[in-house]
Amino acid sequence: MTSSSNESKKIRAVIVDDEELGRDRISSLLELQPDVEIVAICSDGASAVETIERAQPDLVFLDVQMPGMDGFEVVENLEPTNLPAIVFVTAHDGHAIRAFEIHALDFLLKPFDQTRFEKALERARGQLARNHAQGPVIDSRIVSLLEELHEERKYPERLIIKSSGRVFFVRTEEIDWVEASGNYVKVHTKSEAHLLRESMKNMEAKLDPKTFVRIHRSAIVNIDRIKELEPWFHGEYIVIMRDGTRLTASRVFSDRLSALIA
Repeated sequence: MTSSSNESKKIRAVIVDDEELGRDRISSLLELQPDVEIVAICSDGASAVETIERAQPDLVFLDVQMPGMDGFEVVENLEPTNLPAIVFVTAHDGHAIRAFEIHALDFLLKPFDQTRFEKALERARGQLARNHAQGPVIDSRIVSLLEELHEERKYPERLIIKSSGRVFFVRTEEIDWVEASGNYVKVHTKSEAHLLRESMKNMEAKLDPKTFVRIHRSAIVNIDRIKELEPWFHGEYIVIMRDGTRLTASRVFSDRLSALIA
């Protein structure tokens, strides 16, 4: 009974790093900690998002520089109200280090030694203890960091779409139009369509307004994919896409199209 109780109190950790040496280094150091249990090891951002959502770990060691989806994008794709404690791991990246220091977030600079690692782990223990005493809280420092990075990076270059256990990478420039579909949106590209659990309002906020325009409460279009605008009744338009799809631009949103034409 005591063993089971102690086991349940262990810190459940996930390691995310695209380099095997990096994963092995953190894993070997965590194995020396009796109060930590490694529940998963991921080698890319997409699998990290899926694993973190499924496993609900207490702590994540997250590499920043990863191809395809970097560490910041991983955090952006997680549910903000249920973030684990995160220790960022980075190589010599001056911008990232300054960002972490400004927002008082802990990070490990590669290569790091055992002393520095244990200092980061101790800070994470403190955060987890506070969360346990106060209940889950959103880490405002991470929210601020992401807001700052979002301002600098503006709009994401790709969307991460999970469907039927698979993960799809869709570059925003490849999107023709987006359609509301209940609690989801359907993202249409030239060759396929993907369902994404997202609201139209949030989807609109993720897309660059210089390229995407909302023409209806249920449709956002890539203006580079518009072939023709056909005037309709009462200031409305029929939007004809390059693939032949015909969409109605409601009067409420037609001002945006008129501004583009002007």
